[in-house]
Amino acid sequence: MDTLSVWRGTAAPSGFAPLAGPQTADVLVIGGGITGLTLALLLAEQGRQVVLLEAGTLGCGATGNSTGNLYETLATGFHAVADHWGADVARQVRAERRAAVDFISQRCDTLPDASLRACPLYLYAQEPRQQAFVDREIAALAAAGARAERVRVVPAGLPAPQGDVLLLHDQAQFQPQAYLVGLARLAAAAGAQLHEQSRVIELDPKTRVAITDGGFVRAQEIVMATHTPKGVHLVQAEMPVHREYAIALALPAGASADPGPGTFWWHGDERLSMRTLDASGRRYLVCAGQQQKVGIHNARASLLALEALAHRQFGALPVTHRWSAQNYRGADHLPYIGRNQAGCFIATGFATDGLIWGTVAARLIADELQGHKPAFADVLKPNRLSPVKGARNILEENVTVVKQLVKDYLTSRQEEKLSQLAPGDSAIIEVEGESFAAWRSPEGELFAVSNVCPHLGCKVHWNSVETSWDCPCHGSRFRPDGRVIEGPALTGLERKHPDSIG
Repeated sequence: MDTLSVWRGTAAPSGFAPLAGPQTADVLVIGGGITGLTLALLLAEQGRQVVLLEAGTLGCGATGNSTGNLYETLATGFHAVADHWGADVARQVRAERRAAVDFISQRCDTLPDASLRACPLYLYAQEPRQQAFVDREIAALAAAGARAERVRVVPAGLPAPQGDVLLLHDQAQFQPQAYLVGLARLAAAAGAQLHEQSRVIELDPKTRVAITDGGFVRAQEIVMATHTPKGVHLVQAEMPVHREYAIALALPAGASADPGPGTFWWHGDERLSMRTLDASGRRYLVCAGQQQKVGIHNARASLLALEALAHRQFGALPVTHRWSAQNYRGADHLPYIGRNQAGCFIATGFATDGLIWGTVAARLIADELQGHKPAFADVLKPNRLSPVKGARNILEENVTVVKQLVKDYLTSRQEEKLSQLAPGDSAIIEVEGESFAAWRSPEGELFAVSNVCPHLGCKVHWNSVETSWDCPCHGSRFRPDGRVIEGPALTGLERKHPDSIG
C-alpha cells in the first residue's frame, strides 16, 4: 500500500547528498525533522559549524507524516500537565508552546510554500459522558493564560457537539514538509552541512564520533533529534510508543463537508482530528484517528476503521493519501529535552505534539549550547525520571504484548513453510528450534530475517500496511530485508538466506 503523506506528496524535494568521507563539526545533529533542522538553522546563524545527518530524506519520519497543526495546547490533555505539575509549570508550558507557534509563524513569512495560516482550534465531545474532559481543558487553558472560550457550536459540515465546545483562538496550520525544505535551504545557506541517506550505524558518545556507511563525523557536541534517542537510554523505559493513522480525502468545490480553516478535535471512543488543506490546485480534508500501540495492533484494520469513520461523517469522498506517524509519550506528560547521562543532547517524548515541542527543543538546546540555560530547561531535563517508576511503566505498557500471539497479526501460522508463503503473506517460521520472520513480496521475492529486535531482544511483529517488522517494546521498525526504518535500534535484523533455512 502506498503510504506517502499528502505533505510529502505535494512538497518540493529536498535533494541533499549523502555523507562522503570524514567531517568535523562543532555540533553534530542526528535527524532531519523539525527539531534537527530548526536547531541546525539556529546554530548556523550563530556561526557554529554544523553537520546534520538524516537516515532517509528530510521529513520522512514524524514531521512529514504529521497533521500540520500548530497549537499551544496538548493533544493528550493540557489539564493533565496542570494536575501533575501545578499551575506555574502549566503556565510555562503554555508560554513556551505559544512562543514556538509565533517562531514558526515568523519563519514562514519568508517561506511562502509552507502555506501558514492562522486559525482557531475546536475541541468537543462525542457523547455527554466525555464532556468532563472538554470542561477540564477549558478551565486549565484559561488558567494558564490561553485565549480559551466556551462556545456551543462548531462550523457546518463537522460532526455535531454533544455539549459545550472549547474554542482556542490564535492557533495555526501549515505545510510541514514544505516548511522543512525551506528551513533546510536556509540552514545550508547559513553554512550548515546537510546530508540525507546517511544513517548512523555506530555512535560513540565518549569520543563524539558518529559513523555512517559513507563516512564519519567527529564533533564537540552531539544532538540526537531522532524522536527517540538511538541506542539504549533510560528514558525509553518510560515512553510507550504509538502510531497514529491519517488519510487525506479529496474535497470538491462547495462540498458540504468543508468546515473551512481550523483544527477540529472530536474527542471520544472514536477520536477524530480534522482540517483542510489547499495544495497543488486541489483541496483536501485531512483526518487522523485513534492511536495504536506499535507492534501489537492490526495496522490494516486501524486504517480501514479510520476511513470508515471519515466516510460515515463526511460521505464517500475519495481517499487520495494514507499514512501514519510514530510517537513516544513522556511518563509525566512532558517531553525529555536536554543533556542525558552520556553527555549528548536528546529531545524525545513529544507524544503527538511534536511540531511545537520539536521547535521548543531546538530553541532550548541552541540557547544551552550558547551558554544560556533557561529555567524551563530544568523542568524538561531527561534525568528527572525515576528508574523505579520507569520499570513499573514499561511493565504496564507491555503486559499486553505478552498476551498477544504472533499469529494474531500475521497472515500465516508459525508452522508454515517458506515454500508455502503466498505473495503478500508473512509468517514466523521455526526451523530446528530457531525462529525467522519471513515475507514474500507481491512479485514473489522471499525475505527472511531474524525476528528478534537488536535493540533489547523483543520479538518483532508484521505491519501489513507499511510492509515492515515492528518492535512492540520501544518502537524500532525494519524493512522486509531487515534494514532499520526508525527507532532506537542502530543495526537491522540479521538477513537469512531462504535456502539455508528450508
